[in-house]
Amino acid sequence: MPKISVIIPAYNAERTIAETINSVQQQTFADFELIIINDGSKDRTIEIVESIKDERLQIFSYENGGLPVARNRGISHATSEFIAFLDADDLWTADKLELQLMALEKNPEAGVAYSWTCFMDVDEQGKPLSFLPSPRYAFAGNIYEKLLVSDFIHSGSNTLIRRQAIDSAGEFDPTLKSCEDWDYWLRLAACWHFVVVPKHQILYRRTPGAMSSKVEVMKEASLIAMEKAYQAAPPELQYLKSYTLTSFHLYCTSLYLQHFTDIRGISHARQHLLSAIRLNPKTLLDKTTQKLVIKLLLKQLLPPSIASYFLQLMKKPLVLQDPRLEA
Repeated sequence: MPKISVIIPAYNAERTIAETINSVQQQTFADFELIIINDGSKDRTIEIVESIKDERLQIFSYENGGLPVARNRGISHATSEFIAFLDADDLWTADKLELQLMALEKNPEAGVAYSWTCFMDVDEQGKPLSFLPSPRYAFAGNIYEKLLVSDFIHSGSNTLIRRQAIDSAGEFDPTLKSCEDWDYWLRLAACWHFVVVPKHQILYRRTPGAMSSKVEVMKEASLIAMEKAYQAAPPELQYLKSYTLTSFHLYCTSLYLQHFTDIRGISHARQHLLSAIRLNPKTLLDKTTQKLVIKLLLKQLLPPSIASYFLQLMKKPLVLQDPRLEA
């Protein structure tokens, strides 16, 4: 029986699935089974996967059920002591499984290992344009309170989870259209300690224009997941809800400013920013909030081309080297 089950849900993933699978095959830890859940794909996804010769790879096809359902189906086929999820358009560095497994084996009380995410902007052909690292959070042990305020794990492709932890948390919520990851991490964190591998090991693809169509869905799902989280949270942590809402509004502000240039998008950004400030005026002391205020003012007061120029100057330095090439 393999040590780790890797589950990849795939829906119309013909452009990325081969590279994603390759990033698993290149792992320095090789004792795994690779479970592909074909979630009703209508393109060449199955054809591409079937052309990959690897005895560790299994394919299971279903009618389209959505990402949470596909992950749950993958869990039902998994046979290993540890389970990892990888979305069909994300990538791992070669040492992801090895280092996360090592962290869990050194900490038997922990049920989940996570790493840092690197956001990989790609063009329409999938060619990397830039790499932007996420903040380096190092929360370990009982992270429930921290995770309740904000999802710093960032991606469903991040974690390695003990089978016992998955059995105790149950399945991904199939009713959530987004934020099902955060909901699941919270349910795990309520019962299990987490460990962190302090390294950027997950490459999260971002394609121009792809996010703009998903923002409204993400907003609605975030609010549903938030209400669900605080229904389950103990009374002594209910005061954190205002901080979670503040984080939500700042995140929405960032999404609208990043992915929209029209008046409606800027108006939504302003509304979310004002909501965050009303909930927690002290957030104006935070550098992240201050940058959002400046970006909003630039977009409101300047012509788009001039605003874009100044916004480029404000961007953090990009990590130009592919994290997969790091020693």
